[in-house]
Amino acid sequence: MPRREIPLQPGNFYHIYNRVNNHQTIFFERENYIYFLKLLRKHLIINAIDIIAYCLMPNHYHLLVYLRDETLSEAMKSLSIAYTKAINKRFNRSGVLFQGRFQSIHVAKIEYLINFSRYIHLNPVKAALVQQPEEWEFSSYLEYTGLRAGTLPRPDYIRMQFDDESSYQQFLVDCNLPHSIDFKKLLLDD
Repeated sequence: MPRREIPLQPGNFYHIYNRVNNHQTIFFERENYIYFLKLLRKHLIINAIDIIAYCLMPNHYHLLVYLRDETLSEAMKSLSIAYTKAINKRFNRSGVLFQGRFQSIHVAKIEYLINFSRYIHLNPVKAALVQQPEEWEFSSYLEYTGLRAGTLPRPDYIRMQFDDESSYQQFLVDCNLPHSIDFKKLLLDD
């Protein structure tokens, strides 16, 4: 496979995402979402990668991660293979599931990091899957607001920028993402 244009370096935050081939569905039933989250824990966290925020959508996923070492590419490759094999076996299908290797965008500014968590958590609302972010079970929003005691995300990177959980909830309600070109480059193209 070709080398990445931008190397993934420890000590940095990245937006990681991928879509399914032909914009089809990646998660067919609730158990698929749960299994993918278990694989995230198994393949990423064990490899010194902090998941700051996440959102699993029907045909793609978003991860905001902090790298503590250089193992992200290998971890994402093993995650993708494990999930694809499980889905192929479960639904009697064959072939690749994702459009290719995962995509990554470096998130360099703390302002962008905070706003990017908002973008991730509002993704199901924007896609009209739910009316409120707390209605979407498959994102880290519930941990950010204290509505669920999960162990996958590390919201402390973001939450320390807010007085309390209700301040973060209000931040999401305000819903105004930066309009700068630099910030828009961080987002998944629709």
